[in-house]
Amino acid sequence: MVSFEPSEDQQLVRDPVASFAREQIRPAARAADESGEVPDALVQQAWELGLVQGAVPEACGGHGDARSAVTSALVCEELAWGDLSIALHVLAPRLATHPIIELGSAAQQQQVLPAYTGARFVAAAAALTEPSFNFDLNECATTAARRNGSIVLNGAKCYVPLAAEAQHTLVYAHGEQGLGAFIVPRDTPGLAVVGREQNMGLKGLATYELQLNDCAVPAENALQGDLRPVLNRMRIASASLAVGVARAASEYAREYAKERKAFGVFIAQKQAIAFMLAEMAIEIDAARLLTWEAAWKLDRGEDATREACLAKRYAATTALKVADNAVQVLGGHGYIRDHLVELFLRNARAFGVLDGLAIA
Repeated sequence: MVSFEPSEDQQLVRDPVASFAREQIRPAARAADESGEVPDALVQQAWELGLVQGAVPEACGGHGDARSAVTSALVCEELAWGDLSIALHVLAPRLATHPIIELGSAAQQQQVLPAYTGARFVAAAAALTEPSFNFDLNECATTAARRNGSIVLNGAKCYVPLAAEAQHTLVYAHGEQGLGAFIVPRDTPGLAVVGREQNMGLKGLATYELQLNDCAVPAENALQGDLRPVLNRMRIASASLAVGVARAASEYAREYAKERKAFGVFIAQKQAIAFMLAEMAIEIDAARLLTWEAAWKLDRGEDATREACLAKRYAATTALKVADNAVQVLGGHGYIRDHLVELFLRNARAFGVLDGLAIA
């Protein structure tokens, strides 16, 4: 019999995250958007949930918990329901740790992972997207060339979260054998953080452009193996986050419609509004099920590239559509900053243009 209910273990992981998103993240969402900063105390509270260090092997100081893409999808949805910028900030270290857990050698794991198992939050990042209108990861312009026993990286990256404070950045570049990922420690010569980007949405998340000018790292810093599962985990995380934003916008609009009266009746009783809310709920459930299917296949060790790509695309479209509909449900109130739906809409627009900001 097919079951769509989380297991008991998954529920034990999701419940505290959902409570944290409801009680701590959502109340801080507007202030983070206005100030462009996520409070350190809030980041530290999220760190203590073990979302990063939990998957780190015990030999490297972590908890050694089994990794599950389905469980990560549940967590990402709840965090993004609270606020997307804050969710991406607290999950950013996983962009470096999770690929190293999956593909890193024992030496790489011992070199990098212990830094992310302490009592305090430590930032890490991944540099994936490039400042090009026709960016294609499979044909990225950033290059990795072998020279005198080192890997020399050259190119430019953008939308790199927490780059200014990241202890390690995982740089994706085109090398001799195609796309590769390379561990670049902080303050490596040739690695330059150009400046913080000014984005339409995700204003609470600090993203940066990077310049790599003959940035040399030891050849041993290259991850070995097939990157497809790593990239699929990124797609699943993006889809899950999009579902979370869509759900937040839908629930906000639904509650508003149940309380707002026009011409003597609640607007939720108006057929046009009721049908719009129903369609929003259908699209969210569809996007979530696509995402869970991709995560399930990944957990089974199967190639989930097709499913992950479909889920990411559909969830991105759904988030934008649902957030826009939520603004329409609120009418004029949807356009003012007194209500969060305009923030949801600006954040939802990011899913169509940004890659590599989270990993499941």
